Amino acid sequence: VVNGLVDRDSMLRKSGLRVGDHLILTKGLGTGMLFAAEMRLEAKGIWIDNAIECMLESSGEAARILREHGAVACTDVTGFGLAGHLFEMLKASEAAAEIDLLALPGLAGARDCVERGIFSSLHEDNSKVWHEASGKEDSADHFAFPLLFDPQTAGGLLAGIPTEHAAACLRALQCAGYADSALIGRVVRRTSGDPVLTALKSLPGGAS
Repeated sequence: VVNGLVDRDSMLRKSGLRVGDHLILTKGLGTGMLFAAEMRLEAKGIWIDNAIECMLESSGEAARILREHGAVACTDVTGFGLAGHLFEMLKASEAAAEIDLLALPGLAGARDCVERGIFSSLHEDNSKVWHEASGKEDSADHFAFPLLFDPQTAGGLLAGIPTEHAAACLRALQCAGYADSALIGRVVRRTSGDPVLTALKSLPGGAS
């Protein structure tokens, strides 16, 4: 374990997302399926090298940039996949979100794995959250849909950023070397009977 102290005034929690906030992800997705492909001897070496390089990249500078641009909530994306960790944030914030599937950053080789049907052994369990969060799979045929449930090892940070700071935050992340960072969606009002999480093939007006 890692033990430490945190400044309460600068600490970011899973709760705190607000309607209108943009969602930024700081690293690409796909480590679970890529290493599943590696175990089946179906991955290219360059895919694995790239995935390891991404895993080794510290999120310390990314966290600093997110805070500087007014992040209201944040979590890391690890074993439960993007959908699982975002769902936790939405429940804690009593909010809902729309995800732009076209905006999801996939690591090199991830789309090839999806097309071949190569997924992590945790993928099936992770995908069960979709029935609780949405209850429908209108976009399930989109090539990026499985990335929502791929378990990450040393994945990126997922944060809610105020609309007026989102574009500048993304530029700062990319200038700092987080080349796969992306605006992947936005927080919307949660109303009774509506899905907590919706995946769209493209957001009206785009995620930005």
